[in-house]
Amino acid sequence: MRVGFLFNHVAGHQVAHALPIALAMARAYPAVQLRLFVTPGPAEQEVRRLWETGGAPSNGTIERLEPPSGAARWLTRLSGGALPTDRLSILRRNLARFAECDALVAPEKTFALLKTRFGLKTALVHTRHGAGDRAIGFDKASGKFDLALLSGPKTRDRLQAAGLLKPGGYAIVGYPKFDLPPGKPPGPLFDKPRPVVLYNPHPSPALSSWYRMGPAVLEWFADQDRFNLIFAPHVMLFAKRWTIALDPLSVARVPPIPERIFAAPNIHVDTGSAALFDMTYTALADIYLGDASSQVYEFLCWPRPCVFLDAVGRRWQGDPDFNHWRAGPVVRSIPEMAEALSAAVDDPGRYAEVQRELFAYTFDLGARPSAERAADAIVEWLERRGAG
Repeated sequence: MRVGFLFNHVAGHQVAHALPIALAMARAYPAVQLRLFVTPGPAEQEVRRLWETGGAPSNGTIERLEPPSGAARWLTRLSGGALPTDRLSILRRNLARFAECDALVAPEKTFALLKTRFGLKTALVHTRHGAGDRAIGFDKASGKFDLALLSGPKTRDRLQAAGLLKPGGYAIVGYPKFDLPPGKPPGPLFDKPRPVVLYNPHPSPALSSWYRMGPAVLEWFADQDRFNLIFAPHVMLFAKRWTIALDPLSVARVPPIPERIFAAPNIHVDTGSAALFDMTYTALADIYLGDASSQVYEFLCWPRPCVFLDAVGRRWQGDPDFNHWRAGPVVRSIPEMAEALSAAVDDPGRYAEVQRELFAYTFDLGARPSAERAADAIVEWLERRGAG
């Protein structure tokens, strides 16, 4: 049996959603031949780091993919990185290698084009990345895979309601990323002990608080002395000067971080390190401040206060795309944010019951590591199909 794992994103934030499964499969099924397909850059670095940390099993190899064509690279640069023509070119130029596998596993959805556009016969397994509520996680593209690995009943119920689950084509496996220990900063981030707030805005212009409120949020923290702040946005927020999001469709220039923020002693700024996605900051913070990022669910591995920034005044109550906003107060201005943060310190357990409910509905966790459950699900599904 030959199973490939595809890491075809420019950043490394999706790796932890699939690489633990490859490690678990290598340990439990030594006869399976594993091929980890990577593109040069942060994703490859993260794959190699976690693979070595996991013992670098001998039945797995890390292989660099054929690079995109010159024309595809040019179009990606011309669009400021907004159009993923380079990723599409990589898929097309590596079809023969993917065809050698019985299954190809990946955490992102672009690789569905291998089947729908390029006619690849290899089975496609989607691990998904994150376990958030955004509509894009439950769009038509989410139903294009032969096998979907789901974190818990929430994802199953929403995909099922949308008619996107195939009979026998999904498995609830938990959250393999939780099998990895959270990262740790190299040393103390702040000189003075204060409650630590994690501000984690999403990159989508239609959903993020950064474009309308973000710089003002940072200015407020710089001008007060009650809180320390970790500014750790989604790793893709500052990857481009302009951001184009498809669902919902939105385009915006990314506002820069005010210069004085970098010198503020109570603010730690990180816009590009692995700590943005290895749970370093979600484990360290006392209060979560955000908008649409699925990282709020990683933060809620144990109940802690959350505050959500509604920059557009949306009607979110009852909207499943914003169900996580039930985990804390939703505010629309800087003064409301300041009041909510103060209340979070005074009454940190106010939303604990609903947070436990949200977490349990999102993640089906048990005594067995999620990655082992996922590896079993893939191998057993392939065996039923007669692979290997």
